[in-house]
Amino acid sequence: QVQLVESGGGSVQAGGSLRLSCAAWGYTFSSYCLAWFRQAPGKEREGVAGFDSAGSTTYADSVKGRFTISKDNAKNTLYLQMNSLKPDDTAIYYCAAVKSPSSIYDVSFWLRFGYWGQGTQVTVSS
Repeated sequence: QVQLVESGGGSVQAGGSLRLSCAAWGYTFSSYCLAWFRQAPGKEREGVAGFDSAGSTTYADSVKGRFTISKDNAKNTLYLQMNSLKPDDTAIYYCAAVKSPSSIYDVSFWLRFGYWGQGTQVTVSS
């Protein structure tokens, strides 16, 4: 059974940085598409950053140049480095995975994810 556990959330002032981690169990990490999503109060969940099955990355326009997704296949861990944080980045951040092959150029890329972590809160104050 696939298990995903996020950590690294917290409170930070605008302009600060945080690094989220997502530890995974129960599958071969490198064979999955992986992503970070977030959900702010009163808003729909949105894809933030992702890896497709070829290892290509994609980012939401709102985080390009500020966030970096990375992974360590040997440690089965996914990361999200978040720099220059803004109050609008405040949300619960979730890591997600899906085993089926997908491309970041697939219009349904963000809709394919079926395994989810429990989420970690990120709060950015002005």
